[in-house]
Amino acid sequence: MNRLFILITLLFSLTVSVAIAGADDPEARAIMEKVDARFDGDNGTSNMEMTLIDKRGKTRVRKITTFMKDFGEDTYRILFFKSPADVKDTGFLTYDYDDNEKDDDQWLYLPALRKTKRIATSDKSGSFMGSDFNYSDMTSKDLEDYDFKLLKEGEVRGAKVWLIESTPRSRDVIDETGYTKSVIFVRQDNYFVVRLVHWVHGGNRLKYLDVVKLEQIDGVWTGLEVTMTTKQGKKTLHKTVLKYSGVKYNQNHDDNMFTIRRLEKGL
Repeated sequence: MNRLFILITLLFSLTVSVAIAGADDPEARAIMEKVDARFDGDNGTSNMEMTLIDKRGKTRVRKITTFMKDFGEDTYRILFFKSPADVKDTGFLTYDYDDNEKDDDQWLYLPALRKTKRIATSDKSGSFMGSDFNYSDMTSKDLEDYDFKLLKEGEVRGAKVWLIESTPRSRDVIDETGYTKSVIFVRQDNYFVVRLVHWVHGGNRLKYLDVVKLEQIDGVWTGLEVTMTTKQGKKTLHKTVLKYSGVKYNQNHDDNMFTIRRLEKGL
């Protein structure tokens, strides 16, 4: 092979590598690593009230019971819908794997069909049960899938925050999450994400996540009221409000709680 061609190829590869590495801000990544490492409790349980608000202000309220357990570095969660009647006994199970080489697993049980549906990677950008959250929002993000950039410092409800821009490193991540870019608001005192702005792929829309109420329970910082609002310009298209109550950690959950069999059996 021509030596000049080899040299040009090596120089091109080095240039591309430097350009990619330069897109990531070490300070921002260090902050996000602390966000990722923050202890978020183990063996948790809670009651959730999900309120869906359409553009006309019409509301629908759903009651849900949730369970969570750490299996080593992985986190399993299961949700059971209790009301209203049209979603009663619907269940959702997710395995959030720490290994970024392994796709998270998610299953939705639909009692009307008596069928469990595995959520494919290509469907994870879709709406979760008609809410403003999508399936990818139900698991944590792998830091290696993103470049981070520290934009500035700010304040949210009297607490100092960092504003960090998050950009997917591949089209596959955009397709899976449904977001082309995000700005993350991280509290400086506890590394909790208190706000997010998502740029939605394939539409002139933004999603705004806001942790309205944040408290410590059993020493764990916990969001007790969270909203996600979808907007097009200044127009609100839809809003979801999540309110948590009866939050407890360090419960004695059996491993069998987090299985497809239990998902189909219900509470």
